[in-house]
Parts: sequence; structure tokens; C-alpha cells
Amino acid sequence: MVKVREDQPLTRDGSVNIDLWLTRLQDDVKLRDVAEMDQACRLAQHLEQTSERPHKSWLIDGSSFRMGLEMADILGELKLDQPALEAAVLYRAVREELIGLAEVEKRFGGEVAGLIDGVLQMAAISTFQAPSQGLTQHDQQDNLRKMLVNLIDDVRVALIKIAERTCALRQVRDAPREKRLQVAREVFDIYAPLAHRLGIGHLKWELEDLSFRYLHEDDYKAIARQLAERRQDRDRYISEVVETLKTLMSAQGIRRYQVDGRAKHIYSIWRKMKRKHIDFSQVHDIRAVRILVPEVSDCYTVLGIVHSRWHHVPNEFDDYIANPKKNGYQSLHTAVLGPEHKVLEIQIRTFAMHEEAELGVCAHWRYKGHDTSARSASYEEKIAWLRQVLEWHEEVGDFGDLREGLTSDVAPDRIYVFTPDGHVIDLPRVATPIDFAYRVHTEVGHRCRGAKVDGRIVPLTYRLKTGQQVEILTASKSGPSRDWLNPNLGYVRTSRARAKIQAWFKLQARDRNLEEGRALFEREMKRLDVEGMDLTRLANKVNYPTPEDMYAALGAGDLRIGQVLHQAQQLFGESDDQEQLDRLLAKPRKATGKGAGGDITVLGVGNLKTSMANCCHPVPGESIVGFITQGRGVTVHRQDCPNILQLRLDEPQRIIEVEWGERARTQYPVDIEIQAWDRSGLLRDVTGVLSNDRVNVLSVNTLTDTDDGIARLSITVEVDGLETLGRLFSRIQQLPNVIEVRRLRDGGKKGKGKGKGKRKAT
Repeated sequence: MVKVREDQPLTRDGSVNIDLWLTRLQDDVKLRDVAEMDQACRLAQHLEQTSERPHKSWLIDGSSFRMGLEMADILGELKLDQPALEAAVLYRAVREELIGLAEVEKRFGGEVAGLIDGVLQMAAISTFQAPSQGLTQHDQQDNLRKMLVNLIDDVRVALIKIAERTCALRQVRDAPREKRLQVAREVFDIYAPLAHRLGIGHLKWELEDLSFRYLHEDDYKAIARQLAERRQDRDRYISEVVETLKTLMSAQGIRRYQVDGRAKHIYSIWRKMKRKHIDFSQVHDIRAVRILVPEVSDCYTVLGIVHSRWHHVPNEFDDYIANPKKNGYQSLHTAVLGPEHKVLEIQIRTFAMHEEAELGVCAHWRYKGHDTSARSASYEEKIAWLRQVLEWHEEVGDFGDLREGLTSDVAPDRIYVFTPDGHVIDLPRVATPIDFAYRVHTEVGHRCRGAKVDGRIVPLTYRLKTGQQVEILTASKSGPSRDWLNPNLGYVRTSRARAKIQAWFKLQARDRNLEEGRALFEREMKRLDVEGMDLTRLANKVNYPTPEDMYAALGAGDLRIGQVLHQAQQLFGESDDQEQLDRLLAKPRKATGKGAGGDITVLGVGNLKTSMANCCHPVPGESIVGFITQGRGVTVHRQDCPNILQLRLDEPQRIIEVEWGERARTQYPVDIEIQAWDRSGLLRDVTGVLSNDRVNVLSVNTLTDTDDGIARLSITVEVDGLETLGRLFSRIQQLPNVIEVRRLRDGGKKGKGKGKGKRKAT
């Protein structure tokens, strides 16, 4: 939920009462020199009052001085020291050129001046939101590098900047719409992910909610309105749960605890609705409770109490105590069927863990230099991550991927693997051996040709797991493969490795990239049986002026073939050439059965009668599951229905997948042919690829030539477009013994082979 700014104490004439403000500030942080802090405040106030510069109307009462005090309030809650608080108070005066850094250093010391200078350099990040200012790409890279250099030298710089952006976002409500959107986009893309990475939970939530309010105003208001309408019932429900939990814990001898309701912030509700394609009524963890206890052992005791009282929802338990998130977050998360059979989310953690979740890196930075402190090690780990970001940026020099680097690569789930020498390397949970190789060293990645995990050879697409030992097998002279950049093949999962591979190909000659890109394009078009493309229009669609530039981008890895296929299909869709459209994709197969009417599509069992369960009354859009009854077809339940949860345990063989018919995409039948050297298990492997991609198979016919040992598989599949078909071809092509995968122009070619061929399967 969006935080409401706390009003500053005022005097009778409407100015800030600095004495009262300082007294309130000391409730959060102990000042080493109150007089010096008072001097900084009065100087900033005086500079603003005597300035002839026009104030920004969207600041608090037009006052940059009051914004500085609010920044100090935020940093006080984070327990920062006095130099950081003084820097916050004086920052706006220096930024607006009311006082110089030299004067600040003379009055308050080099530490305060250095912090302000670092924040001023971080302000260069704003230029990326406004390319019209005429900055070159080199200037943009230089500005971003300055930001990162200062950020890693002193975490306080980053924290002051986050506080400043938080204040700006709180106050930008009265600014012009363009200014609101600029600030909101900047905060959402850069500073909310950074606050998450530093573990500052409450600021991260506030930044996301405030940004969301301006970027998606209608969605924000709709969710806020529904939360307000249901608040009374939710508060009553939570109060009853809290009293029940207190009674249970007291009965078990737990004397010190804290139990309260936890509000789910609006952006996370919206994100969950979009991710799961559900409406507000189906977001069950709006009802949530947080339990704080003294010791780790108490956490697991309380978990046992909760699970003995209410049924646990399957697959809804996370132990972040045993496996902390990368940003240091620790807690137990579980979901249960609470009172009234409503899903209830419960978080259990110690008081110390809760402080860590709220303050993150701020709980550690002030311990820097105390080698015996466990907190110092945590601080250094966070600094190490920031240095990794800098190293990555210097190699890539592309601001467009910064948000991806701050978010996708800092996902909550991380894995920890060992090098052959015993060093620990941390990676995102989806990392492959190639990601590991580039994480160790760029040259190791370029020369990677294989990998061993725990002494066993594994594919380069293998997903690594925590605790494994990884050894990279290298060639003496080699370079990365272009296939590694194909996301459909799954070789590379991290932006760091992908960027280094792209950088390698950019160093190669343009002519070579052009020829390889042309060959890649022509091979894919031939394989998909697509002709007559307007190549200039297609190149423009993917933002390149000529086909040659498009080929060079394909060869260099800057452009993916999947993007080209997606635009090719749209290009045909814009054409009036019906014959080309019919050739591009066959007419869609007409839907049949119960699902054709937009009700329920039953996957894999044909046209069965369906009915809605009376116990949970599912409505379109909710996550559902089917149960095969005796004589009444399929009964459809909500996935969180208590009855279906019990039936999953009692009769799992009668549980089937179902989905709402209106969500099904138009499917086109396409004939494809696969040529491969015959081997045992070939058909099984091909159908396995189709099954993993959830591709429906209409027919299969295989013939093997006994003379040359080549098997020809003719298969009719249903796909939703060229991009999907291209991805399917890429994955089949990777199977052992496969020679060629191509699309058949018509059904007449299916089954064609030499006279001595023998039928293997139909």
C-alpha cells in the first residue's frame, strides 16, 4: 500500500519547527552532534528563503528544503548516520546551485560533501529517460558508469538517491502529467529494483505502488476501490485469525510473539492478476498474517501449530530461512485453508529477520570494517554484487538492458555451485553451464565446448542446481556458437552471458555477419516454405533500413530469427494477398465439441460432457481442474476448492486438466517432414519435444529406407503462428541423428519414399 507522508511540525507562521523536527528525528537515530545537524537544517532553510530562483510548484509547498527534511526522515527510519542525514538536508540546495560543494566541505566536512557529490552524479540516470536532450550513446554510458562507481564506493549514496526519488514520487502528484510519467517510469525501471536488491522491503513496495499509480492509473484506482470495499470484512476475518493464533501459541508455551495482519500492496495484486489471468476476487493472499517470534526454532514450532490447525495448500510453502533470498531475506511462507475455507497466507520469521526485511543493507552498512562481525560479511556480499553490475556494464555499455540486469538476474531464487577448485559461484536458478562459464571468465565462456557436473558429462542446456561441482571443457582456439543466442534452444539464460556473446560477434567483420545472417534467414524461410516476402518492408518492421542491415544484425546476434518470423507473419496479415495468406498458414481447424462454444475445453479426452461443481462454483477466468465422475462426465472445480484438494489425494487418476474455451488460441494445421538417420527411440524423442511444447499432433507417419538407413517422419501438427513453428523446428533439429526439418507445401508429399522403404509406425 502507498505510504502516507508524515506531516512536519510547523510554527505559527507556517514554517518548519526545526527544533521539534530534530526531536522527532532522534526517536529513530542517535545524532552525534545535534548542533551541527541543526546548523545544516537552518542553512538549507535560509538558502531557500533568500533565493531568487522560482520554486517548483509540485514540491511540498514549493519547498525543496522541506523535501530535504523528508529525505532525512526516510534515512532516519533506515538508521543511517549523521553525515548521510546532513547530506540529505543539503542535497537540494547544492543541486539547485544555491551553495557549492566547496562551501559544504568547509562547513560540514569532506564526508558530507562527498556523499552529495555522489548523489549528484547518480542524478545522471535521469538523462536516460529523456533522449531528446541530445546525449550521445557514449555520454549515456559514461553517466551510468559514474552512477555505479559512486554507488559501490559508498552504499549511503544509493540510499540517499532512493530516498530522494521516493520523495519526488510522493510529491509529483501535482506536477504536469509528462513529469509524473517520467519520474514514475524512472523509479519503476531503476530504483524499485535497486531497493529490492538492497533488501529495503518497505521502500520497494512504496516505490512500486506509487509508480504503478501514475503508469496505470485506471488499474490502480480499480484495485484500490475494491480493497476499500472489502476492508471491513477482511479486517474482521484477520482479527479472528490473529486471536486464534495467539491462543494457540500461548497454549504451546511461546511467551514472546507478535501477530498482525499484512496488507498486500496494490502493484503485487495487479501483477498476480496479470500473471495468472485472474480477476481481483481470485487473489486469495490478500488475506495474510505475519508472525514474529524470538528464535529460529520458534519459527518451525509455529509452522507446526499452523499446519495442525488448518490444512496446508499443496505447493504453497517456501522455506527462505534454510534457503535465504539473494538479498538476505529470510522467512517461512505458507498458505492454508483457514476459517470459512478461505485461503490464508502466513509469514513466520524472527524479530531480527523482520528488521533485515525492512532495512536490508541498511542493517549492515554501519558495521563495515568490523571483521569479526557476521553483518560485515553480508555487507561485503552486497557490495560485491554492485561491483558485478559495474563490470557487466563496462563490457556491454547498453542502458537498455539495465533493468533486466537489476531484475531478471536478481530473482529471489539463486543457486550456488562450486568450481573444480572449490570456489562458490552464485547464479540465477535457471542458469546453464554456459552461464557458469561466462560468470567464471569471458574467455572460458568463449572457448566452452562441453561441461561436467559432479564428474558426469551434461548437455550445455542442462539447468544447474545448488551444491553441484561444475567443470567447463574448453577448446584451445574457438568462439561462441550462434545457436547459443537462440532463446528457444535454452543454452543461455542470463543477460550477462548473452551480452558477452553478442559483444564477441560484434567484433567480427560485417561481411561475415551479413553472409551468415543471410544464410540463417534463407535457411529458415526455406524450412518454413515461405516465399515472396517483401524484404525491405520486413527489414523496416524489425527496425533496420535495408535487408542487408537485417542480415548483418541476424549474423551478429543483435536480432533473433524468432523476431523476424513474428514480423513476417504480421506482414502477411496486413496484406490483401489471400493466396499468400493461405500458403503462409492453412485455414484454422474449426473447434468442435463442448469447448467450441466458449465454455470448457477438456484436454486429451475428447468431447465429454462438463458441469460446474456446486461446492465452489467456478467462474470464467479462475484457475480450474476437472474430475471424471461416473456417468456425469467431467465436473469442473476451482483449483483451490477443498473438495478437489482431497480428491487429488484419494483418486488422483481421475483428475484431468481443463481450461476455459475462450482462452484457447486459434490453431493452424501444418504438415512437416523430419529426415533423420534411423535409430531406436527417434519417434519417442520427436513426440517428446511436441509434448513438452504442448503441440497437438493430428497425424504421424514414418517410413525408413532400408538402403540408406534414413527415416522420414511426416507429421501434421497444430500451431498458432510462424514463430511457434520456427521454435519447434529449432528444438527438433537439436535431436541426435536429425538431418533436416522442413515444412511440406501440401499433403501430397507425406509418406513419399523409395520403393524399398518399410513402414515403421503410423
